[in-house]
Amino acid sequence: MPYWFVAFTLLAPRVVVALVWVFTHWFEGMFSSLLWLMAGFMFLPTTVLWYTAVQHWFGGHWTLWPLVGIIAALAIDLVPIRDLTPVREYRRRRA
Repeated sequence: MPYWFVAFTLLAPRVVVALVWVFTHWFEGMFSSLLWLMAGFMFLPTTVLWYTAVQHWFGGHWTLWPLVGIIAALAIDLVPIRDLTPVREYRRRRA
């Protein structure tokens, strides 16, 4: 059961990007090349969603809240990359 939760949380932003790209014009004019959108889809999907939200909702102005949001989006995208196995083994040895 936990594996389904992890799979869902990792795939949800990618599903949202794919659905928004297919069914809306949200990403039009955001990127100079489709390559940037595809790279964002593969590696930083939450960051891509937040970047386009800032472009649409905040007019592209990077004030305090858009910066807080981009830092949070980067954290959401990059935390699964970190391998927590050594931390767990260290805690297990200490106990």
